[in-house]
Amino acid sequence: MAATDQFAPTMPSIAGSPTVQLAEQFGTPSYIYDARTIVERIEQLRQFDVIRYAQKANSNLAVLDLMRRNGVLVDAVSAGEIHRAERVGFPLNGRPAPVVYTADLFDHASLDVVVEKGIHVNVGSPDMISQYGQRVKTGKITLRINPGFGHGHSQKTNTGGDHSKHGIWHDQLEDCMEVARQHDLTIAGLHMHIGSGTDFEHLSQVCDAMQGIAHRVGSSIEVISAGGGLPTPYRETDESVDIDRYYQLWDQTRQQLQTDFGHPVSLEIEPGRFLVAESGYLLTEIRAVKKMGDNLFYLVDAGFNNLARPIMYGAYHPMAIAHRTPRPLQLQHVVVGGPLCESGDIFTQEEGGMVATREMPVADVGDFLIIQCAGAYGFVMSSNYNSKPFAAEVMIEDQQPRLIRERQQPADLYAGEFL
Repeated sequence: MAATDQFAPTMPSIAGSPTVQLAEQFGTPSYIYDARTIVERIEQLRQFDVIRYAQKANSNLAVLDLMRRNGVLVDAVSAGEIHRAERVGFPLNGRPAPVVYTADLFDHASLDVVVEKGIHVNVGSPDMISQYGQRVKTGKITLRINPGFGHGHSQKTNTGGDHSKHGIWHDQLEDCMEVARQHDLTIAGLHMHIGSGTDFEHLSQVCDAMQGIAHRVGSSIEVISAGGGLPTPYRETDESVDIDRYYQLWDQTRQQLQTDFGHPVSLEIEPGRFLVAESGYLLTEIRAVKKMGDNLFYLVDAGFNNLARPIMYGAYHPMAIAHRTPRPLQLQHVVVGGPLCESGDIFTQEEGGMVATREMPVADVGDFLIIQCAGAYGFVMSSNYNSKPFAAEVMIEDQQPRLIRERQQPADLYAGEFL
């Protein structure tokens, strides 16, 4: 889908399915995912030896199963995500590891499931090495290294440097190697991810840092991971990442390590947002149109309980209108907000909470507003704030929409609570 089509002001259909029919069949708010877009993004990354999906971006079972069917492996950051991967048929052991647990700590449940099921671990803090080593007799681990610098489209997505909690600080590497030796653990892989939206200047620094760290560890290294953070175009002016150039930089690093170590080194990439963001649409209904001073508001039936990225990061999402009845296209500047009892429940805001307007087609109550590029960090960050139910999720595959998560029912809101 070309950017000019993707970001058009009206959207009469989503992945070939009429938008109004989707709303009538599944209700609103609903997340709609285009499976074809996910598969296209997977194919863009086939040069890498392993594509490992960071399922925290979107962990619906149907999305995970689509990844599995297309040869993608899984990164899990919790015991729950390991159970999800197992539920859709991912084997838990093998080479390369079908499922890797990546975190900065072990909670008790995660440590138990990693040990019991033999899950490979990507260690993000020194304490994890000793905690894991006390539970296993021997094994291989991967170290996630914080090289001392980072990058991200928001400070909250910057995962490198001394303000980030992520990874093992580069100066602590030798200490970690000694702890690993004490527990008969082999450091077989290195992972380095410094944040989302990485540009090529920073990427070159990461590759250099990876090569230096690998030499400090030595020839036990079998795998290096580029992490994720591939940028997603949310605006018409955003450029798509040059995947070939991205791969070439990492492959040069891999090739050099193979030469130095005298054995193959596998190159992994760990995308989350890149694979699913553009596939997702949050379909909402306009329930009120109101004037507040100089601002005109479209108030929809989805809020930051459904999509938190704007209130968290000031994230920009393209939007479109689907009219119930065709009408001439007229544009006006509007603020788009949700139903929550919270002033911050605004989808058209900038980082820092500044309310912004968006040029949108003239629409009425009962028309539909579609928030695009919402397939990553959308549903997975949902909440029941204001006792709002979770939205439904729908997958469109081969132009056939199917429900992949039921809309939460009122009784579900207080299930497990006691008077």
